[in-house]
Amino acid sequence: MMNIKNFLIISFLSVSQISLAAPPPTSTNVGVQMGALDSLLHASIVVQIVILILLSLSVLSWAIGWAKYKQFQLLKKANTDFDNLFWSTSSLDTLFEKVDNFSGSSHARVFKAAYVEMKKIAESPMLNQKPASGTELPQLSGVDNLERSLRKASENEIADMENRLTILASTGSTGPFIGLFGTVWGIMNSFHQIGITGSASLAAVAPGISEALITTAIGLAAAIPAVIIYNNCVSVIRKEEVSLNNFSTDFLNIVKRNFFKG
Repeated sequence: MMNIKNFLIISFLSVSQISLAAPPPTSTNVGVQMGALDSLLHASIVVQIVILILLSLSVLSWAIGWAKYKQFQLLKKANTDFDNLFWSTSSLDTLFEKVDNFSGSSHARVFKAAYVEMKKIAESPMLNQKPASGTELPQLSGVDNLERSLRKASENEIADMENRLTILASTGSTGPFIGLFGTVWGIMNSFHQIGITGSASLAAVAPGISEALITTAIGLAAAIPAVIIYNNCVSVIRKEEVSLNNFSTDFLNIVKRNFFKG
């Protein structure tokens, strides 16, 4: 009977021979390099165009936001300076002579438009007619014209402040859908690669999926800041609109008290 020591020696030699004869195992893992930059460079032409559109809209939105920020800052300062002069000046004629020094003030432009309308009313031929016996000619008439002039000037100022906000609104509302279009296109490419290769492995579908995810992310990255900037601009414009309406009301009260018949 074979002793235990000989049995172990024979078993060890058998296992060693089998291990040497067997070929080394082959790795089945396939590395797929799909970084963000790689995905952009290897994306289809349609996806690259979509990404270019989204990046352009994003840059344009930030540029508009910065321009609006500077515009509103200058407008606020100019209005404050003009309001201080308006309430400290007792003569509208004197104020009109200095109004061109406040070219950045919306209040100054509204005042200028209203003052010019007042001059037209004062120089109206109807005021040169002789009054009937026993009646007096009023100082001025036509307050409705002055109110319309104030309202028109205020609306023009609001329209100027709202300029280019449609780009922000369009970017905020369409950016995710443009990114979604790139997403759909990337998934279509993934299915196309599956049909060509006959394999649903990661190497076949990863490029298309990567394109899809990147376009979605860029679409959201373009839309979210645009919406925030748009809402902030609208909020500031609404405040400026209230400020213009208050200034117009104060100016109208002053001229009604001093220049129009009661």
